[in-house]
Amino acid sequence: MHVVLFQPEIPPNTGSIARLCAATQTPLHLIAPLGFKIDNKHLKRAGLDYWPYVDVRLHDSWQGFLRQHGSATLLFFSKKAVQSYTQARYQEEDFLVFGPETKGLPQELLDAHSARAFRIPMMTEAVRSLNLSNAVSIVLYEALRQLGKA
Repeated sequence: MHVVLFQPEIPPNTGSIARLCAATQTPLHLIAPLGFKIDNKHLKRAGLDYWPYVDVRLHDSWQGFLRQHGSATLLFFSKKAVQSYTQARYQEEDFLVFGPETKGLPQELLDAHSARAFRIPMMTEAVRSLNLSNAVSIVLYEALRQLGKA
């Protein structure tokens, strides 16, 4: 299992996700451009002293990421998707792809991969979206549960 953050913008969210990845031994892929510098103090603070335990992999662009991992199974998560994240059948080497906090994944990416696009249902339209670190936690632990690891 891999967590992929496509152009993340908010350092504390990425730091919290890094801590989650350390706890679950899940590689974290960060795809540039990032909305912060990798040495940002808020990013470091949110990750606490767990950074040595995080397998962070930086990619200069989406195309650079695809050159390395384009043949892998990529699963996309967005509020714009139709299928629930619980409908996905997760596999050990899946890449869980999440978009930036303010705009989510590009529509053309979701359209191109609609069969592998999933959402976390919300009970009200009054809430625009979930916090990115919460969304990653929900999906990652469902994947680990399906694989018998949680």
